[in-house]
Amino acid sequence: MLSVIKTLQGKRWSNWARTFESNPEKILYPSTIAEVVLVVKEASKQKRKIRVVGAGHSFTRLVKSNDWLVSLDLLSGIEQFDEASSTVVVLAGTRLFQLGEELGEAGFAQENLGDINVQSIAGAISTGTHGTGLEFGNISTQVVELTLVTASGEILTVSKEQNTRFFKASLVSFGSLGIIVKVKLKVIESLVYEYRSDKIQYSNFEPNLERYINDNRHFEFYIFPYSDLVQVKTMNKTERKPQQLFFHHLNSLILENYLFLVLSEICRWFPRTCRVISRLSAKGISKTVVVAKSHELFATPRLVKFREIEYSIPLKHFKQSLQEIRAKIEEKKYKVHFPIECRVVKADDIWLSPSYQRKSAYIAFHMYKGMPYEEYFRDMEAIMQKYEGRPHWGKMHTLGKKELLNRYPKLPDFLAIRKELDPEEIFLNDYLKNMMDEE
Repeated sequence: MLSVIKTLQGKRWSNWARTFESNPEKILYPSTIAEVVLVVKEASKQKRKIRVVGAGHSFTRLVKSNDWLVSLDLLSGIEQFDEASSTVVVLAGTRLFQLGEELGEAGFAQENLGDINVQSIAGAISTGTHGTGLEFGNISTQVVELTLVTASGEILTVSKEQNTRFFKASLVSFGSLGIIVKVKLKVIESLVYEYRSDKIQYSNFEPNLERYINDNRHFEFYIFPYSDLVQVKTMNKTERKPQQLFFHHLNSLILENYLFLVLSEICRWFPRTCRVISRLSAKGISKTVVVAKSHELFATPRLVKFREIEYSIPLKHFKQSLQEIRAKIEEKKYKVHFPIECRVVKADDIWLSPSYQRKSAYIAFHMYKGMPYEEYFRDMEAIMQKYEGRPHWGKMHTLGKKELLNRYPKLPDFLAIRKELDPEEIFLNDYLKNMMDEE
């Protein structure tokens, strides 16, 4: 029966960062919801596990599978747009950049996005992908309604009005409750933003951190190891006309990718240069002002591969944690040159969201591929844990069941629903089972 569905067999699969590889028995590409139902029913019949992959941008083994890997790349596009209610119905495999372009043509946009836009909408929702700005939650908070194919092959629609008890569990669920096939999102009228990037001395930046957070619609900053300079980025609404972004994108491509790749390779071959190159990168930041539509500014191309951990901590601990991070880097002298990315996110009520019931600061640590990361990540993770850190689900972390139960008060309720919707554990792989199985 699966012969109608595009299928690859014997093909090795790896994620974007190449932090893991797997040898799935099959990679299936359903192009309709009916075909997804067919895949699930056949997997159940043959007692096969299913994991669903979007763009493969998660650093963890969330989708690693030696059974069936399902890609939703062919289940893509806008199904319905309702201008009156400011909602859009999107098929689950739709990439964020594609959605942004199509919404932009209609004069609308997602209210917030992360700094990468190649993920599928279902993948971004399932892992709690976020942007920045204290007025905004993660991408999952934009969801009005989700359509899932459950382990029994049932098509289940969940929202605040339908199957309500599943809704808050389904919004960040790593594909473990079923296969998300369709999403209804709330959107806003497309805005024009003034984007500003500049560097500032840390001693001048830290006393004004709260002002930066509260006075800007979107705000993020980058701390450079061994440097006293901080890169500050802001985006705010403007009445100015959008400009052409060709040279802005070209500059980002050359400086933030190709040049940074060369510098990263120097660090990999000569690790002692990391301190100098980090300081050089900080000094090289130029003042930039760009005016454009939101979906053209949120994301930047990422061609340089790396490893990453990212944690959410309560916003009240932001300054203290940054002081400890900077001190620990100076003390341990890690061979690291990647800047530390810092963002803020609104509190929400999604059960497994890292921002559950607290205004959050997100701090992300990176290490260039091929360079030792274990000690650096371990020490940074320890600081994050000291401040009630919750991991970004798509990023590397070392937390097990005990720590996660400590961090996520609704995890037991989530696990109960997971067991109800998938009693045969069709949607679990070894990674999820070891991390979250309550037995």
